[in-house]
Amino acid sequence: MTAVKKIAVLTSGGDSQGMNAAVRAVVRSGLYFGLEVFGIQRGYQGLLNDDIFPMDLRSVGDIIQRGGTVLQSARCLEFTTEEGQKKGAQILRDRGIDGVVVIGGDGSYQGANKLTKQGIKTMCLPGTIDNDISFTDYTIGFDTAVSIVVDAINKLRDTMSSHERSSIVEVMGRHCGDIALHAGLASGAETILVPEVEFNLQEVADRMTQNFKHGKRHSIVIVAEGVGKGEDVAKVIQENCPAYEPRVTVLGHIQRGGTPTAFDRNLASRLGDFAVRQLIEGVSDKACGMIDGKLVATDIGKVVSTKKEFNMELYELALRLSQ
Repeated sequence: MTAVKKIAVLTSGGDSQGMNAAVRAVVRSGLYFGLEVFGIQRGYQGLLNDDIFPMDLRSVGDIIQRGGTVLQSARCLEFTTEEGQKKGAQILRDRGIDGVVVIGGDGSYQGANKLTKQGIKTMCLPGTIDNDISFTDYTIGFDTAVSIVVDAINKLRDTMSSHERSSIVEVMGRHCGDIALHAGLASGAETILVPEVEFNLQEVADRMTQNFKHGKRHSIVIVAEGVGKGEDVAKVIQENCPAYEPRVTVLGHIQRGGTPTAFDRNLASRLGDFAVRQLIEGVSDKACGMIDGKLVATDIGKVVSTKKEFNMELYELALRLSQ
């Protein structure tokens, strides 16, 4: 077992609420165990630019409640090359940094895996609102994003009911429909369109017509961006249900901002501390997650090569309750 003495933390890819809580946990746990801790600005791009600075307790004061990431994030094409990976690893070695905690999504995980192959110990934390990382029940930021969508739908329902209209709400989720599913179930949406389940827009329109005939005063359709644009869904519904004037709301990046929920703060804190303790024990090239309330560490290569299973049981529940 080779214990690390100096570690660094970076955030990469799209930001998510709770990233700051995770950074805070990594820094404070590292210092608690006697490590030197460094922050890397702007992800892998900052690594290649040697934008690395020491962090102390005050560096992460008053950030647990803040959205976004104080370390910032950036895309970095150079790091996808072997030359970029060797350069990044050498910069870390020159500074005596032997362990890195990477907070981000799938692409960030792949970058960490490449660093490991260059001799740097790595641990990954699932920082993405999409909840599309396997071997963890939830990702950091997902709960907050769902809460934001539910709050928006609550407000839309009020005005849609007043005018007896249908509302099409487009949410994030290119390859994973979890935000749409969880927000749809929590808000009582009549229809949830996700990339994991086939659907027929004509059937959606027919069902909406029947719902209005049976006395409903509004209809909420949630569309994950991975299945198409809300405007396209609205066009079909308008052609078949012209009387109900479908209105489209694209929530976009508003889902990524704002104060993280208590759940996301606690998840980030537990995972950040867990990653540090794993590095101290000599563990490397692992993705940290939580399954059934228990902390787990899974090979990064296994995580990035495994598609997260869609919860059909939850989807069918939402379908049954939407009648």
